[in-house]
Amino acid sequence: MYRFPLVKSTIPHEENGKFAGSRVFLRPASSGTGVIAGGAMRAVLESVGVHDVLAKSKGSSNPQNVVKATFDALGKMRDAKAVAKTRGISVDKVFNG
Repeated sequence: MYRFPLVKSTIPHEENGKFAGSRVFLRPASSGTGVIAGGAMRAVLESVGVHDVLAKSKGSSNPQNVVKATFDALGKMRDAKAVAKTRGISVDKVFNG
């Protein structure tokens, strides 16, 4: 089981993922946008629980590699609490400097 941070119905920040020749780019989207992604990436994002995201697959379109690249990008996601804990500051300081 994996846990991925979500902010409401989208991802917390932009992220790139790669596996072999496949590269994916994920960007948060506003509420109501939907999952703008193709094929295998769409299936992964919907099953994770992401409802609003903009995504692009670059490089190889091999479905197995695209799925693994998508999991790589999702695995790199960090929420504000994790960033604050790593830096040793409060969550307010993460956003307000």
